[in-house]
Amino acid sequence: MSGYFWENKGLEEMTRQEWESLCDGCARCCVYKLRDDDSGYILYTNVACRLLNMETCRCSRYAERRRLVPECVVLNAKMRDEMRWLPSTCAYRLLANGRELPSWHPLVTGDPDSTRDAGMSLRDRAVPESEAGDLINHIVDVQPTGG
Repeated sequence: MSGYFWENKGLEEMTRQEWESLCDGCARCCVYKLRDDDSGYILYTNVACRLLNMETCRCSRYAERRRLVPECVVLNAKMRDEMRWLPSTCAYRLLANGRELPSWHPLVTGDPDSTRDAGMSLRDRAVPESEAGDLINHIVDVQPTGG
């Protein structure tokens, strides 16, 4: 048995601090996504939510995000079947599906910059919402909603 909490606890058993530490800071959940109702595919854009700090890839108003951006999804462990829209590298989605954290995850490396250093964050790759225009012009990836 490992000493890492994420290997020994289910998502539902984690403390608030443990839950929050699973976020790797990639900011991929903070970009707008469109859903194609015909295909069920998710169309990922590179347009960042107006609350995203583009330098740190963290929400600038985290505690108030749901009030300020009503469409913001606040994750919780009960949503495990609804996490398909999250990036395939997201710790919440990985753990919900019984998978391991990626080798570059800050909890694995002990380095808070490892997500950025591994090229996994949206830092320098996202477009601010205020400059984007039509989201359809910013689609960067298309993924089925499957597991």
